[in-house]
Amino acid sequence: MKMKGIILAGGSGTRMYPISKIYSKQLTLIYDKPLIYYPLSILMLAGIKDILIISNAETVPLYQKLFEDGSHLGMSINYAIQPEPKGIAESFIIGDWFINKDNVTLILGDNIFYGKLDFIYSAVKHTDGAIIFGYRVTDPERYGIVEFDNDGNAISIEEKPQKPKSNYAVPGLYIYDNNVVDISKNLKPSARGELEITDVNIEYLKRKKLKVIKIGRGVAWLDTGTPESLLQASNFFGVIEARQGLKVACIEEIAFNMNFIDENQFEKLISQMPNSLYKSYLERLLKEK
Repeated sequence: MKMKGIILAGGSGTRMYPISKIYSKQLTLIYDKPLIYYPLSILMLAGIKDILIISNAETVPLYQKLFEDGSHLGMSINYAIQPEPKGIAESFIIGDWFINKDNVTLILGDNIFYGKLDFIYSAVKHTDGAIIFGYRVTDPERYGIVEFDNDGNAISIEEKPQKPKSNYAVPGLYIYDNNVVDISKNLKPSARGELEITDVNIEYLKRKKLKVIKIGRGVAWLDTGTPESLLQASNFFGVIEARQGLKVACIEEIAFNMNFIDENQFEKLISQMPNSLYKSYLERLLKEK
């Protein structure tokens, strides 16, 4: 049983108005590349080659133009439409045909992780139950919050609580076994009419099949839900790339380094790009090899 990946790149993006009238937030530029490159890179670095991108009918053709079928990256990228935002958990119903009998990792298209992420890459190798993460935040009222007992075990999860029981938010990265499909199909919509991912996690918790990994210091989780956070993310990666001379979330580089493609395929990929700073960077990498 292998691990497949879903990127949910939907949502109305109302907080990004007026630009959200034209295109999806996940296509917004974060420093020098579209936002969706960052969550895609996490799945790739975890060794996941089979990806389903879910978005609305207007945006899916733009993702198809951007990534095509993924074969140039040594991957298989599929697409599906979520007609309207009806909750994160609806991804597993929409993607039932794609998941089939496999396990699945879901990442939200506006979530960025940066740092030493070996704990994520190890977690996707699991085959039983669910794994989610806890990240310490200063504004827990905005997120799904995990409560822990004295031994560090998760005992409750609450969506956007008025009185949070901890400061540990659940980021938009979820790892599930195949039971997630049936669990999602049996959910009842919440008061806001959505199939809540928190309810999926609560069901795994009831079954004693939920593991919550606390993310320690030194790892950045950027939730790019506002214009301010988009700017912060762009500045953050601009500084890192300028300082190191290495790109973050460069999917062609990752495909090569992960052996999804060989050197000849990498060279062909570069040759098909228009002249740009991005192409120059990849040409430099090829020479250094």
